[in-house]
Parts: sequence; structure tokens; C-alpha cells
Amino acid sequence: MSGILYFVPTPIGNLEDMTFRAVSTLKAVDYILCEDTRTSGVLLKHFEIAKPLRSYHLHNEHQTTEKIIKDLQQGQNVALITDAGTPGISDPGYLLAKAASDSGIEMICLPGATAFVPALVVSGLPNNEFLFVGFLPQKKGRQTKLMQLAEEKKTIVLYESPHKINTTLEQIKTFFGEHTRGSLSREISKKFEETKRGTINELIEFSKSKTLKGEIVLVINNSI
Repeated sequence: MSGILYFVPTPIGNLEDMTFRAVSTLKAVDYILCEDTRTSGVLLKHFEIAKPLRSYHLHNEHQTTEKIIKDLQQGQNVALITDAGTPGISDPGYLLAKAASDSGIEMICLPGATAFVPALVVSGLPNNEFLFVGFLPQKKGRQTKLMQLAEEKKTIVLYESPHKINTTLEQIKTFFGEHTRGSLSREISKKFEETKRGTINELIEFSKSKTLKGEIVLVINNSI
């Protein structure tokens, strides 16, 4: 009988966001897949989880997925975690989920931490319908993607890194227009959590006025 593949969210900041179910699941599986064994090792030690850790990230997932599927087919239970948040959401996970689906292996994703949900909720923008984009293309296809998104009437959710946020905000202003409204959330669930809401010009002014740190979530809408 095949094992179960668990997708287990981990805290994006505050360790108290780790659920009881996540801890018990990680203690029960045969081994845990993670992006960085050093980062995840700290987390597991904090929650007294003593299970083997194996690296699974964007640079080795194609080489290791087949072996993981074989382990699952032989009855082992495996959990996938990432450095922070829910696996598969702008993090490794899709390739393994597809392979498990193709092989008829049972998968369970635990509910838990992910950055874009709290950012969307506190944005003050319409959230009954929204488009989650994740990270924009770095170079090739970036402008084409922005032109496509500029036609979107739904609220749009983006991830961005601190060293690219100013460029991205300027590009949003160019493609979406000065009337665009949005919110910028950073350090979600951490000590210095902060959200700035306003026009795109106000977000640009805010971003340039300080050195932002941590993963940033942009929520934008140019139809209100």
C-alpha cells in the first residue's frame, strides 16, 4: 500500500503560527523534504522533531522526484516543507504533486501560513475575486506580463524582493497608470510587520523613503 505525501506549511515569521497538526504530522512521517536543511533544521529542533531531512529545491527537484515517488509507492510517508509558507505557492512543490497525482499517490495539504492571504485581507482592496501572480518574470516576458495584467479588473497579488521593489512599483505605475491603488506588506507575522496603503505614487514614495527588508507582498487594483 502506498504512503501519503504531506504538504506542510511552516511559519513565515512567528513560530507560533506553526499548527499542532503540522508538528504531529512531521513527527509521524518517515522523512521530511526541505529547501535548506540548515534552515529547516532550526525549525525542527525548536519543535523537537527528530526526522531525517532531505534537500528538495528548484535545482534538484527534477533529479530527486522519481526516487521520492518510489519511496511513496513502497509505503513510506513523506512530508514536504519549504523555508517558509505553504509548499507549492511560489516555492517547490508542483513537480512533486504532479508526479504523485500521475502515480495515484494520496496527497494531503495541511492548511497554514502563506504570505499573500493576510496581505490581501488587510489591503482594503476588493478580495471577493483576485489573481495571484507570485513573482513576475525577472527579464524575459516581464513587460508582456505587465501589459497583460494592466488589463485585469480583479485585484492582483504579487511577491517581490526588497532590492527590486522600487523598480517594480515604477513599472506598475507605467503600465497600470497613476490612478492605481494598492498596498505593500512586509515582514508579515514578524516583529516589524508593516502595511502601507495608498496610490501607486504614495507606495513609491514610501518604498524609496526607507530600506525595506523581508519578502514583500504587493496588492494592486487599477479598476476602482
